[in-house]
Amino acid sequence: MLNFITKYKNHLLLHFIVLIWGFTGILGKVITIDSTVLVWYRMSIALVGILGFIVVKQNFKLLRKAFKIKFIFIGFVVAAHWICFFEAIKVSNVSVTLACLSSASLFVAVLEPLFYKRKIIFYEVLLGALVIVGLGMIFNFEPQYSLGIVLAITSAFFAAIFSTVNGLFVREASPSVISFYEMVGGVVGISLYLLFMQPENGIPIPSQTDLIYLLILGLICTAFAFVISVEVLKTLSPFTSSISINMEPVYAIFLALFFFGDSEKMTFGFYSGALLIFLTILSNAWLKSRLKTTP
Repeated sequence: MLNFITKYKNHLLLHFIVLIWGFTGILGKVITIDSTVLVWYRMSIALVGILGFIVVKQNFKLLRKAFKIKFIFIGFVVAAHWICFFEAIKVSNVSVTLACLSSASLFVAVLEPLFYKRKIIFYEVLLGALVIVGLGMIFNFEPQYSLGIVLAITSAFFAAIFSTVNGLFVREASPSVISFYEMVGGVVGISLYLLFMQPENGIPIPSQTDLIYLLILGLICTAFAFVISVEVLKTLSPFTSSISINMEPVYAIFLALFFFGDSEKMTFGFYSGALLIFLTILSNAWLKSRLKTTP
C-alpha cells in the first residue's frame, strides 16, 4: 500500500485537490451571505494566501502595465463566474449547478478557435451538440431549477473565457502571479460594484460560522488548492490532468448527496443528462490526447 501511495503520489494529490474544488459547492450552499459578498470575501482571502505564497517563494515577477491590466480585467471575469456559480447553487442545488457547469468545455470549443486562430474541429462541434442535448434533458426533467440552470451555464461561459485567455498569457508570468493579479481584479471589481450599485448595504460582516467557512473556501479551496495543483501538474501529462479535473462535478454531486441527502436527489432524467455531459467531456479529453489537437 505504501509503495502504491509513493508511486502515485501526484495522481492522488491531484484527485484530492479536485475533491477540494468540488467541496466549494458544499460551502456555497451553507454560507448564508449574498453571493456577491461571498465572492468578495473568497477572493480577498485567497489574495492574501497567494501573496503569502509568492513572498515565501520569492517569485514575484514585475509585469508590463499592459499585462497587469489584462490580468486584472480577467479577474473581473473570474469574479462574475464565481458569483453566478454560487448564486446558481443558492437558487437550485449543488448537483444541478455542477452538472451544468460542465458545459464550459462546449464554450471552450467555440472560443479556442477565435483566440488561438485555428480551425474549428469537427468532433468538438459534435461533442458540443451532445452537451446541448444533455443540458436539454436537465432542463426538461428539472424545470423548477430553470434559473439555477441558466446561472450555471452563464458561469460556465465565464469560466471558458478566463481559462482560454489564461492559456494565451500564461507564458508572461508564473501562475501564482497571474492568480494574484486576477484576485486583485476581482476584489476591485466587486468593491466598485458594491460601492456604486449597493452603497446602502456595503460589505456586511459575516457571522462566526460563515467566517470559518469563508476561511476554508479562500485559504484551502482556493489558495492552497491552487499552489498544490501547480506543483503536481508539472509532473503529470495533460491527458491525466484533464481527466482528473473533469471529475470535479462527479465528486461534487456525491459530496452533495452525502451532506444534504434528499434535497440533492434528482430524477432519472437529470442523471441521464448529467451522465451524457460527463461522458462527452471525457471523450473530448481522450480525443485531444490521441489526436494532439490541443493548442
